[in-house]
Amino acid sequence: MNIAEILTEQAKKRAKAIALYDTYKGNLRKTTFAQLDQQAAQMAQLLQTSGLKKGDAVLVFQPMSAELYALLTALFRLGLIAVFIDPSAAKGHLERCCELYPPKALVASSKAHLLRLVSKQLRRIPVKFSLGFPVLGAKRLERYTDYSALEQIAICPPETPALITFTSGSTGQPKAAVRSHGFLLAQHRALEHSLELKAGELDVSTLPIFVLANLASGVTSLIPDADLRKPGSIKAEPVIRQMLELKPDRLSASPAFIERLVDFSQQENLILPSLSKIYTGGAPVFPTALASFQNLAPQAQISAVYGSTEAEPIAHIPWQEITLQDKQLMAKGKGLLTGHISPDLKLKILKNNWGTPLGKLSDDVFSALYCFANEVGEIVVTGEHVLSGYLNAIGDEETKFDALDKRWHRTGDLGYLDEANRLWLLGRCSALIKDDKGTLYPFAVECAAQHLTGVKRSAVVSFQGKRLLIVEARSGAKIDKQILEQALAWANLDKVIEMNLPVDKRHNAKIDYPTLKKKLERLKLKL
Repeated sequence: MNIAEILTEQAKKRAKAIALYDTYKGNLRKTTFAQLDQQAAQMAQLLQTSGLKKGDAVLVFQPMSAELYALLTALFRLGLIAVFIDPSAAKGHLERCCELYPPKALVASSKAHLLRLVSKQLRRIPVKFSLGFPVLGAKRLERYTDYSALEQIAICPPETPALITFTSGSTGQPKAAVRSHGFLLAQHRALEHSLELKAGELDVSTLPIFVLANLASGVTSLIPDADLRKPGSIKAEPVIRQMLELKPDRLSASPAFIERLVDFSQQENLILPSLSKIYTGGAPVFPTALASFQNLAPQAQISAVYGSTEAEPIAHIPWQEITLQDKQLMAKGKGLLTGHISPDLKLKILKNNWGTPLGKLSDDVFSALYCFANEVGEIVVTGEHVLSGYLNAIGDEETKFDALDKRWHRTGDLGYLDEANRLWLLGRCSALIKDDKGTLYPFAVECAAQHLTGVKRSAVVSFQGKRLLIVEARSGAKIDKQILEQALAWANLDKVIEMNLPVDKRHNAKIDYPTLKKKLERLKLKL
């Protein structure tokens, strides 16, 4: 089944219902399901008339908007492959990604077309479209309105590629995550279950794949009036104003984005009473953050979602289900509770062999690797919405293996299952510290540190043979290092340093450890 069929089905069922709200030229814009489907069919006709054929790759540089989702649906209709590369990535990364799967077309905002000035690979793309102001050498995608709707939808078997995104391997070589039509349909079903999507609800969403799931479920999405490229520094007031006006039922966003809303709402002494559900993920979500999110919407059910590019979702936990004992365990270094496993996949904890390819395992060898309850090991998953491999098998050897007649994905995370079969995270396998003091899970220390007054974020690294804890204070707060050291005495830290921590560009929430280590080297610390 072509993923576009399920989107078109919603247009038939809910023709006049609003599919998307977004901001266009400074004003709130409404697009119904029928309008979105019509735009997609006309765009498909324009793309086909321009010579694009099933299986061609189309590189897309367009922020979340009605145009993006009409374009995506148009690409799916034709059996074309939507390709996304982070435009803020280094030039070399962009070039390598284009070499891995050369695009036949480029669709980009007027501003994004400037990347052609620095990228030979982008200039080589034969067909180019612009969105916004006219761009030399590019057709205007807005001309789709001159075309009739293309009613046909390409027949796409489940394994047909639909969408490609890129991530970096351990060697820095880009890995292309290829999502097929069957994968996207399975992911939609998994998200529909985990996020409890109900047709007719209004969801404020900053996560692109969640909007796609919303469209397939008949849920209206509000793409907030904010620069979603930098969720940790958005202007909260316009978003809050939209939410108070439209009264959404749900909020699905990264923790950094929600924290901005929380800070503003506390300053203005207001709440968002319409929200009944808040889902957050894309980065670690600590209990202290979930507690603050409850202040934003006291009546809402708040859940943290754990997943990855290769498997989304894996697990989730409602804040209301985290007990006092759970919080105490997290504060004592037992890791981060992420909750019950998604029923749409299978998860195992295996003895940690990260860095060693597993290949194909017999049933006996596989079962011998199983960890018992509360025993720490690698988190591995399998299922229809778990990526079975990367383009050209780049990255497969380190992250994939076969067992029980299934392809398994190695998440690269350490964790364990408790007696209730709930998943606890202990951080990346590659971050594990083993020294003369024993074994330390840095993420467990970071999770515990979040419970202490004044700590905004923290990071634990082994530097010059020493265990360092770097903490960043909340705005206006002061961290008592003595109290912090006493509370974390079990971690046998050598030094606590206070400084601003670098974070990832995408979610503004994950610690950028390579940049942090470079920063420490520049400081020339004497330990």
